[in-house]
Amino acid sequence: MAAVVLAATRLLRGSRAWGRPRLRFGAPVYRQFSSGGAYPSIPLSCPLPGVPTPVFASVDGQEKFETKVTTLENGLRVASQNKFGQFCTVGILINSGSRYEAKYLSGIAHFLEKLAFSSTSQFDSKDEILLTLEKHGGICDCQTSRDTTMYAVSADSKGLDTVVGLLADVVLHPRLTDEEIEMARMAIQFELEDLNMRPDPEPLLTEMIHEAAYRENTVGLHRFCPMENIAKIDREMLHSYLRNYYTPERMVLAGVGVEHDLLVECARKHLVGTRPAWGSQTAVDVDRSVAQYTGGIVKLERDMSNVSPGPAPFPELTHIMIGLESCSFLEGDFIPFAVLNMMMGGGGSFSAGGPGKGMFTRLYLNVLNRHHWMYNATAYHHSYEDTGLLCIHASADPRQVREMVEIITKEFISMAGTVDVVELERAKTQLMSMLMMNLESRPVIFEDVGRQVLATRSRKLPHELCALIRDVKPEDIRRVASKMLRGKPAVAALGDLADLPSYEHIQAALSSRDGRLSRTYRFFR
Repeated sequence: MAAVVLAATRLLRGSRAWGRPRLRFGAPVYRQFSSGGAYPSIPLSCPLPGVPTPVFASVDGQEKFETKVTTLENGLRVASQNKFGQFCTVGILINSGSRYEAKYLSGIAHFLEKLAFSSTSQFDSKDEILLTLEKHGGICDCQTSRDTTMYAVSADSKGLDTVVGLLADVVLHPRLTDEEIEMARMAIQFELEDLNMRPDPEPLLTEMIHEAAYRENTVGLHRFCPMENIAKIDREMLHSYLRNYYTPERMVLAGVGVEHDLLVECARKHLVGTRPAWGSQTAVDVDRSVAQYTGGIVKLERDMSNVSPGPAPFPELTHIMIGLESCSFLEGDFIPFAVLNMMMGGGGSFSAGGPGKGMFTRLYLNVLNRHHWMYNATAYHHSYEDTGLLCIHASADPRQVREMVEIITKEFISMAGTVDVVELERAKTQLMSMLMMNLESRPVIFEDVGRQVLATRSRKLPHELCALIRDVKPEDIRRVASKMLRGKPAVAALGDLADLPSYEHIQAALSSRDGRLSRTYRFFR
C-alpha cells in the first residue's frame, strides 16, 4: 500500500524517477473567448479598453412616467400610468360596496359581482363578451370589497377603444335578465356553502371581526349575501342601488400601459353623455355615513373535528381573532401602522415558502417558536378611508384556548413597549421590498392607481411611499400602539368555545400592564 501511495505522489509531482523528463511549459497563450481571457491583467471592476462607454437612462431625480389624472365634465376621473409593453390593463373602479347597503338588503354588491360581464345592450351573452375580448388576447374580472367595486380587462393595447367601450357597456347597460339573476343566486349559494365548509377559516373570521368591530354600520355590514336574502334580491332592487352609486363622480377609469390622451378620448366617446340602463345619472339617496367603531364579540360555536375528512384529516382547532381600531389610509399614522403590522408578521406553524420565510417577525419568535401547540399566529391590517383595524388571528387545540388568548393579549401589550432598532429596520426593508415587488405586476399597478385616485384624486408614487416608510422611528411605533390600546377590542371566535375567556376578561387584559388574563378557579369542570 505504501508503495502505491509513493508512486502516485511521484507521478503528481512530475518526478523523474520514472525515467522521463519533467514537462516544461512556455508563455501562456490567451484564447479569444467571451470568458474574458483576452484581457488577463484587467480586473472586473475596471472598464475594458476599446469598449464604448455605456449610456444609462436617467430620470432626473423623479420617476419618468408619473400618473396622469384628468377629470371630465361629468365628474368621471381618468387616470393612467404609462408602462411599456404590448398589453395594457384598463378598468373602472367605483365607490360602491357592502358598506353602502345600510338602506338596502345586504348582498347587493355580492350579486353585482356575480352578474358582471353578463349580457348588455350591445352583447347578447357573456360568451359574446369573452369572444370579443379573445380577439385582442383579453381577459376580464370583477371584484367587490367593502368600499370598492372594480371591473377590469387586460388586453392588447391596440384594442383600447373596444375594451373601453365594452367596459362602459358592462357597467352602465347590463340587462340583468331573470335567467342571469337566477344563475347568480345559485353561484352565491354555492359560495356560502363553500365558505362554511372550507378548512381555511380566514375569510369567515374576517367577516366576523368586522361585524364585531363596527356593529351594524358601514364596513361592519355583511360583505357576503346572507342566505335569507338570496331569494329576495331582484332586478328592481339592483337598479335602485345602481341609480345611487354607479354615477360618474363616483367612478375612475384607470389604465396602465396606455397613452393618457388616447384613454381620455375613449372615455369621452363611451362614458360621457351616456344614459344608463336604470334611466338616470343623478344620485337620489347616497349613504355618506362615517364608520363608527363599537368593539364587541361575535362567536360561532361549531364542530371543527370533521372539517377535512380524508386519510389525514386536519386536527380539530379553535380559531380566535382579536382586533383594535387603527386609522384610515388617509391619515399620517397609516405608514407606522403598516410597519407595525409587518413587524408582527407571523403565519402558520408550517411555512409553505420553505424554512426561514418570515421567521424573524415577532409572532414567529415570541409565539410559534415557543409554543409548539399553536398552529397559527398571523397579523392583519385592514384600512379604509375613515377607519382601520389591526388584528391577530390565532389557532390552537380547543383545550388551550385560554392560554392562546393570553399569549395574543401579551403580544398586543408588547407593541407599545421597547422596539428593537434591528427588528424595525428589518420590518421597514421587508415592507418596501414587498411594495416594490408587487408593483412589478401591471394589474397591481392598475389597482393601486385606481384606488388611490378614487380616494384622494391623486397618487403617491412608490419612491414617495418608501421615503415615508424610511422615516418611521421606534417612537412612532410606540405612539400608534399606545393610542390603539386605549380602545375597546373586537373579538371573533370560531369552533369549540367552552374555554374561551369572557369579553370583559379580554378587555381587562388589554388594559393591563402585562396582558395577563385574570385568574379563574373552577371546582368542577
